[in-house]
Amino acid sequence: MSEETDGVREAIEGELRLMDPGVRASPSLSRQLLDPEFVEVGSSGRRWTYEEMVAEMPGMDGATESGPRYEPSDFTGALLAPGLVHLTYETTLNGKRSRRSSLWRRQSPTAPWQMYYHQATPVPPDLT
Repeated sequence: MSEETDGVREAIEGELRLMDPGVRASPSLSRQLLDPEFVEVGSSGRRWTYEEMVAEMPGMDGATESGPRYEPSDFTGALLAPGLVHLTYETTLNGKRSRRSSLWRRQSPTAPWQMYYHQATPVPPDLT
């Protein structure tokens, strides 16, 4: 496999793990997947830092087995540079769609891929 194929696949696996209720509910597991310099601009427009996200994720949607779950679709990805992958995809949660973009980076060839940046943009119901 190529670095691009492997990097994109590993980044998608990381995204899916971050949507898993068991990971969302566990600060120690989410810390493994988020880069220490992580920043997110959420669908609400709020800017989140690494510490804020790790602290708040257990109380967010998608963090319980019995609650709403993210339904991801249409993943695409590209290796932008060695150790840097860009993903785009859509999610549905509680009937609301969002288009998402993430940057995943790896600090060295043996380090794990971690989410460095994430942005979610809500999709109005009448937009395809």
